[in-house]
Order: sequence, then C-alpha cells, then structure tokens
Amino acid sequence: MTTSLPPPSPAALAHCHLVESRLRDEIAAAGGWLPFDRFMELALYAPGLGYYSAGLRKFGSGLDKFGGDFTTAPEMTALFGQTLAHQAAQALDLAGGDILEIGAGSGRLALDLLRELKTLGRLPERYLILDVSADLRQRQHRLLEERAPQMLERVVWLDTLPETFSGLILGNEVLDAMPVQMLAWRGADLFERGVEWRDETFHWSERKLTEGELFDRAGQLPPARDAQRGAYLSEIGLAASAFVATLAERLERGVMLFIDYGFGAQEFYHPQRDQGTLMCHYRHHAHDDPFYLPGLQDITAHVDFSAIAQQGLSHGLQLLGYTTQANFLINCGLTDILARTSPEDVSTYLPLAAQAQKLLSPAEMGELFKVVALGKGITPPLLGFARGDKRYLL
Repeated sequence: MTTSLPPPSPAALAHCHLVESRLRDEIAAAGGWLPFDRFMELALYAPGLGYYSAGLRKFGSGLDKFGGDFTTAPEMTALFGQTLAHQAAQALDLAGGDILEIGAGSGRLALDLLRELKTLGRLPERYLILDVSADLRQRQHRLLEERAPQMLERVVWLDTLPETFSGLILGNEVLDAMPVQMLAWRGADLFERGVEWRDETFHWSERKLTEGELFDRAGQLPPARDAQRGAYLSEIGLAASAFVATLAERLERGVMLFIDYGFGAQEFYHPQRDQGTLMCHYRHHAHDDPFYLPGLQDITAHVDFSAIAQQGLSHGLQLLGYTTQANFLINCGLTDILARTSPEDVSTYLPLAAQAQKLLSPAEMGELFKVVALGKGITPPLLGFARGDKRYLL
C-alpha cells in the first residue's frame, strides 16, 4: 500500500536516512532487537530528528501537496476551540489557577481558546504550553504574535511539567502519539513485538514474555481471557498511563481533560480488532506500516480510555466524565456558537456548518473521538458531560 503514497522530496528523503541510521544504531546497541515502544519514541521524538522534533510541517488541510500529514479539529475550525472555551471557563471557576496545554500543535487551539475566554470575561492569568518540539513552539509564538499579540503576555512556554499545578490541564490528540508496546497473544502464550534490521530494512520480531509489568498488565486484558482465539495483535500504552500518573501527582486542584480517538477496554480489545489500532499518517494518507519513511510520518495508536481512567483513579483523581466528542461539544454549546452567524450569510455560514458537521457526525469525528475528564477537589457535574455520559463503557 505504501508504494502508492506520494514520494518525499530529496531533502526529506535525506532526513529520513538520518533517522533510519539513528534507529539502526539503537537496534545494534540493544543487541539486534528493539522493543517497538522505543522504536516509536525515537521515530517521533529523537532530538533534532524525530517527526515531532524536526522542522517538518505536520498540520494542514491537505488541499495542496505541502499541506502537512493530518488535520486536527482546531486546525479544521475555530468552532472547536470556541466551544471548548466554555468548559475551560467552568473549570477555572471551579478550580482557579491557570490553563496548561500539553502538545499545542500549531497553536490554533490556544488562539481560539484565549479569544473566546476573553469574550467570556474568564481569561486565566497564565496559559502554559508544554511542547517537546522547538519548531512548533516557534510556530505557536508566531501565530499568537500575528493574530492575538495582546495575549502573548499571558502565554508561557515550559520545558518541563511544573512541580505543582492548579487549574485546567488540556490535551487534544496527545495520548495517541505516546509510544506504545506492541503485543501478540498466540493461544496461551504472550509475545512482545520488537524491531530488527536485516536485509537492509526493518522487520517485526517477537520475544516471548513470561514476567514483568507488561506481562502482568497484558494478563488482565480481554485477549488473555480467550486463549483459544488464536493470534491477536494489539497495543498497551504504558507511557500514556505513566504520564497521567505524573500529572495526577502534580495536580493540587483542578481538571484534566483529554480529547482523543479511542475506546474503553472492552471495545479496544474487541475480538474483531485482532490487528490492533496502530496507524501512520503521511501527507493525508493513512496506512499501517510504521517502518515506512521513519521521521517523515506520524505513528499513532488509539487510546484505551479504561486504562487512562483507572490510572487516574489509582492516583487519587476523580473520574468526572467520559463521553463522545459530539456529546461534549453539544453540551458545551457548539450549536449556539454556530448560531452567532446568520444562515442568510451563506458564504460564511455554510462552511461553518460543514465544519460543525465534521466535528459532530458519527461518520467523521463525532463518535470515534472521546473526551475524558479527571479531577481533584472538583464538584461535578462538568458542563461537557451534562448529557450523554458514558462512564459505564470504561
């Protein structure tokens, strides 16, 4: 399938070869076999080389050949950030403090949130951004400087998580980009999938697991309870769970809100999903080969929201809500925000209505994307979960 994808430019291909060389060195240093989560970590985040660390264009509409690799909701429409701002305002009212956005992308979400919060009279004292990419931090600063220079004094870029935090922690399409362990259940046996370099290319290679944290965690999942099923491939996101635990330890009072594509555990490990959820994005094409053009493509996996919720609960957080993106945005007033534009203004209203449809439609982002809220010292309900709460699916 990858043979039909758009070819990279000579400069991009040269960069890919550097990333490939870094990965080959890592495999050799590890004795010829590298766990997939380490491969994914380097392909995405190796300093100066990884997909999110190098100066490659990632976000775009796909309308031209330089339009990036994928489009997120904030890139698609300001309606997303404007609507989310109403939940942010309530969270700040309940908790006080600041907003901390993890992985702010191009800065569009920050821009739209701050503009709407100003309209609501609920701007935070500080809007903190933690992003591993120096290139993206520069783009975020440039966007805010061009579109909302008066907001810049509130925005602070962080190199590390603050030791303590109160307010709203926000992550839109962050957890899906964290490295995952790849597993293969084969009858009663469990294998961890890793990567080898041979015959001038990367290959999958498996090693049997018999003990350790990964083995224990995998033994609690649905595939382990059906040893007669045969081969079953999937992922475990230990990095995402550990990240939530770290945030929980540092949150004094407030709300953590994650928006991403994924499922509860029963649906995530459904018998028919026997090839897992790993997906790659290159120039607005989706495919399942993580070894294709390392450093030039995004590598993601769906989020197991049951694991995220359980990790929060085990570290002293409350589960404040879980629902679909469509329910969440409707609860937060997306249709009211859309109604600010008169349908008689056809040239403005019709594109906005189409954008709203993509956010809400079950065939687009409305059902696949979920929103989970965890908190500390907060009295529910939160605005976004007033109707359609789906915590029973976790």
